[in-house]
Amino acid sequence: MQFETLSAGRGALTAVRTGSGRDIAIFHSLLADRHAFDPVLPALAHNHRVTLFNFPGFHGSQPPVLPLLDAYVATLQDGFQEFELASDTVLIGNGFGGTVALAFAIAHPERVSRLMICDAAACFPPEGREAFAAMAQKVTEGGLASIAEIAAKRIFSPSYLAAHPEKIDERKQALLGVAPEGFLAACRILQEVDLTPLLNRMRVPTLVVCGSEDQATPPALNKQIADGIAGAKYIELPGCGHCPPLEQPEAFLDAIREFVGPK
Repeated sequence: MQFETLSAGRGALTAVRTGSGRDIAIFHSLLADRHAFDPVLPALAHNHRVTLFNFPGFHGSQPPVLPLLDAYVATLQDGFQEFELASDTVLIGNGFGGTVALAFAIAHPERVSRLMICDAAACFPPEGREAFAAMAQKVTEGGLASIAEIAAKRIFSPSYLAAHPEKIDERKQALLGVAPEGFLAACRILQEVDLTPLLNRMRVPTLVVCGSEDQATPPALNKQIADGIAGAKYIELPGCGHCPPLEQPEAFLDAIREFVGPK
């Protein structure tokens, strides 16, 4: 596939683009960079122009100055503007990217025609917040490589990881490309975020897809989003973990095909 490299904010935000047609924008997870969408990218790019954002601290995007969700949304709004994404863009977000996509669509419904959230949360319970705090502490003390095994266990279902133990090293290599300050800022945001009071303001058609074995953002957290948004649809993928595009690409494409559409 051929990719165009994009930058906005005088190089502060980077992205890559491929395909042609109606715009799709993709926000990746905290524990998996944009390459997590590689298995589904050829299918998406067949009928769409796909722009994959690199979050602050990933693949050349500068780490955020402040660990604030509003700052992320403002940076990504600049990206939408400078990358000339159309007002009927379909926005897809996984994990942390799903939380940010939700905040973005609430703040800028004029920029998004449809929102597809994959394994994300509007707010985390105490044990979820504690997990992000623990990961941040490990990264502070030992760098991102120190959480490779934790990351793999949070991304993949137990059965998939048992069959593919090499994925732990794959997570290590992916995390080594992330700026620690960017990761720590995202962990801070996830500890503090609470979008649940804003869900009833959402006017963008929304699809929520979740792996039934997601240990990072379990189905209950995803159902909370779908239940809070009028008209939202929820689809659960049996036996799948936190990152369906990576673990079950065909099932993921089947789940979103009608919603995303060819046009």
